[in-house]
Amino acid sequence: MRTVAALSWCLILVLLTASSASAQVTAFVGGRLIDGTGRVIENGTLIIDGGRIVAAGPAATAVPAGATRVDVKGKTLLPGLVNAHGHVAATVGLRSDPASYTRDNLTRQLKTYAQYGVTTVFSLGDDQALGFEMRNEQAGGPLDRARIFVAGAVITGSTAEEARAMAAKVADMKPDLLKIRVDDNLGSSRKMPEPAWRAVIDEAHRRNLKVAVHIYLLADAKATLDGGVDFIAHSVRDVPVDEGLIAALKSRDVCYSPTLTREISTFIYDATPTWIDDPFFVKGVTPDIITQLKDPKRQEQIRNGAGWKAGQQYKAGLEVAKRNLKTLVDRGVRIAFGTDTGPPARFQGFFEHLELEMMVEAGLTPMQALVSATGDAARCHQRAGQLGTLAPGAAADVLILGANPLDNIRNTRSIEQVWINGRKTF
Repeated sequence: MRTVAALSWCLILVLLTASSASAQVTAFVGGRLIDGTGRVIENGTLIIDGGRIVAAGPAATAVPAGATRVDVKGKTLLPGLVNAHGHVAATVGLRSDPASYTRDNLTRQLKTYAQYGVTTVFSLGDDQALGFEMRNEQAGGPLDRARIFVAGAVITGSTAEEARAMAAKVADMKPDLLKIRVDDNLGSSRKMPEPAWRAVIDEAHRRNLKVAVHIYLLADAKATLDGGVDFIAHSVRDVPVDEGLIAALKSRDVCYSPTLTREISTFIYDATPTWIDDPFFVKGVTPDIITQLKDPKRQEQIRNGAGWKAGQQYKAGLEVAKRNLKTLVDRGVRIAFGTDTGPPARFQGFFEHLELEMMVEAGLTPMQALVSATGDAARCHQRAGQLGTLAPGAAADVLILGANPLDNIRNTRSIEQVWINGRKTF
């Protein structure tokens, strides 16, 4: 009897396990699939099992018995957006506050990204121990927020020895990559010396880590590429890109992240932004932010402030950046969608959609912009096959849109559902 009872309980457990497994299988049927690589499947079927995609194909794709079917006819499905250059920062409203680097604040920011369809963010700098902790936690199961990957503190140093020591200290924390800045901020600060940044690249590569670089000038982009840097984290904004840069980027398939919206954050707030009352913006901010951005006194202070002149230079640089982006795309350079959101007045989630629109305004097709924000952004950070595509084995991060972004890139705003790691999150 004990043997029979034991066998009966084993059978029940097997059935319960099977039932639980089958309940995790979801099939989205009848929708348009934009898969993150440039492929479109009309009337497609997407099947996810737990946190992974198991199939993405035409309507004839077999749906497992017992799977939950979701009718998405007339909808468009695409991978969650991957921000290859963002930040999860010590920001509260329109100001920085070192004390605000807390779990609650970081979680709020990651949820803001997620509600706008940004399901992964690579935080390129100023990441503290808590950011690493939250990065580590996301491997454990369902997520109700965007994924985060971290670079740790931005590496500095006035000598090769100082920079190498800092790079080693940050590398010991197990970041996903390292970040350096080779820029004098329009002459307002000292640029990292070449021996220092070369030492960082050497130390990072010795530890099998990639290095992203913040640049402004064409000359610095070319010099750091010559030194072995792995990721260009901003646009070249001083002069048109040249054959030397194009060849250097393509020779190692180094990715280039335009961060066009970073530029508008430097000059747009001397007046009321045109999108201030847009419901798509309003949903991601608190009312006090809107009040401050509309305040004529604040706008006047900006116009009369020390940073206004620099903002006008960045405004001019933005036009150079747009032309350079189009040139690089036409020449086959891989573009990694990024925004530099996270610092004050660079609005997480909303700016990512503005970035897509600005990329299209610069001459990219909607498909080119979307690939840069999904499959290529993941590939640029060595996550090809894991994130950014609707393909077997990839994370089940899926956006369901009410309208087709290939018709109009602004249709990325028509988010109806956000799934992260196989779970409906928003």
